[in-house]
Amino acid sequence: MNNILTYTLFSPLVGILLLLFINKEKQNLIKYIGVGTSIVTFVLSLFVYFGFDAANTQMQFVEQHPWIAGLDISYFVGVDGLSILLIVLTTFLTPIALIASWESITDRIKEYVAFMLLLEVGMLGVFLAVDLFLFYVFWEAMLIPMYFIIGIWGGKERIYAAVKFFIFTMAGSLLMLIAILWLGHYASTLPGGYFTTNLIKLYAIAPSVPMGIQIWMFLAFTLSFAIKVPLFPLHTWLPDAHVQAPTAGSVIFAGVLLKMGTYGLLRFCLPLFPLASFQFTPLLATLAVIGIVYGALVAMVQTDVKKLVAYSSVSHLGFVVLGIFSMTEEGVQGAVIQMINHGLSTGALFLLVGMIYDRRHTREISQFGGLAKVMPVFSTLFMIVTLSSIGLPGLNGFVGEFLILLGSFNSPFLGSYVYTAFAATGVIFSAVYMLWMVQRVFFGKVTHEENRSLLDLTKREIAIILPILLFIVWIGVYPSTFLKSSAASTKQVVTQMQNAKNGNLTPANTIVK
Repeated sequence: MNNILTYTLFSPLVGILLLLFINKEKQNLIKYIGVGTSIVTFVLSLFVYFGFDAANTQMQFVEQHPWIAGLDISYFVGVDGLSILLIVLTTFLTPIALIASWESITDRIKEYVAFMLLLEVGMLGVFLAVDLFLFYVFWEAMLIPMYFIIGIWGGKERIYAAVKFFIFTMAGSLLMLIAILWLGHYASTLPGGYFTTNLIKLYAIAPSVPMGIQIWMFLAFTLSFAIKVPLFPLHTWLPDAHVQAPTAGSVIFAGVLLKMGTYGLLRFCLPLFPLASFQFTPLLATLAVIGIVYGALVAMVQTDVKKLVAYSSVSHLGFVVLGIFSMTEEGVQGAVIQMINHGLSTGALFLLVGMIYDRRHTREISQFGGLAKVMPVFSTLFMIVTLSSIGLPGLNGFVGEFLILLGSFNSPFLGSYVYTAFAATGVIFSAVYMLWMVQRVFFGKVTHEENRSLLDLTKREIAIILPILLFIVWIGVYPSTFLKSSAASTKQVVTQMQNAKNGNLTPANTIVK
């Protein structure tokens, strides 16, 4: 279908335009427009998914139109195996997040729905952009709606959390912008060259950038993406943002925003700067393993359920980074599917935590106990998602973690089993902190009278969680449905890195128009 990516990317803007003509007092109509628009976007993304040729490693559904012609900057979008699942995940979680906000958001609903839809445009743009300048525009545009979502509808410390999130991300983004401009300039210095931010053209010439410069370019990109992951020790903004954000904000944070960092490492850092990637692989793998263990240990001592889940993200995303820098087919495949797994499992955990918070207005573990007797449906769903998060075989988390550990164990680039050994302890620690939390919240005596009268989940709340549970089980039982979407593209990345390691780099002596 012609222009399907543009329709998918900008369809949320149609909902925003409709909201301009709706009186803010018509709250239900505003909610219906928001949810309806996001569902239409999801349906459009399914056309992309089912029309996608998994065996083709080239960009598909490509659309390219000149934007700043003098600098070869264009509206250039496409999709391949590295991005297709993330696009569908984004469009899948957005309507779920909006439905989850149906009763909890009661103030400035019109603005809230508009910011959520605008955020979806920014997230989709990041995954679809095949022009570095266009990618940067969407990367920065995404910050604005999330800043307001946290700052207006967040918790008591929402302003602090919003500003901290914005400053951390903006600082890294400016370094990336400098690197993008330098790459464009480098292209212009080649015989017959000219300034360009076209990613396909830069793929051909950037790997042969002189090593000294390549290291600085790699660091500029990697720092920006590491902040977004967030990779230890750049993670300090995440717990504040997660805890203070409204439930839907936390779902989008966990489900999509953090994946932009790991996606960036895979999409840009490895193929553009392979030689620098090899040099920094031991450091980044070490930081990933530290993040896995550190995030798990810190989660273990949390007294707030939401903060516990937030720190678990630091641990889970450490696995993804380790898989990427294993540079093996198993490891990179595991990293891609684990991005999806984390978005589903942790997104569901934040939804469930938000549901119990709406009833008790507290997230302190000590304030609960014996909920399994009072809320059996809620307890059952929470337990399933918990088992998914800790990687129980038969559920989605196991697939990603197994492939990552296998890939890192066999990696000739890491060259040591130590990374795998320490990373594997993170699986054990995750079981400890998650199951210990479940024991204290759901089992034992009902120690607080407020808990005795809690209502179990409503039909709306069950309907929110069940679609996520479907994919949690589906990926766990039959992962090849989704693994095949990224198999060819991940193999291509690994082959490129192996060729670069063997010295087979494209000479940087020309640039093709």
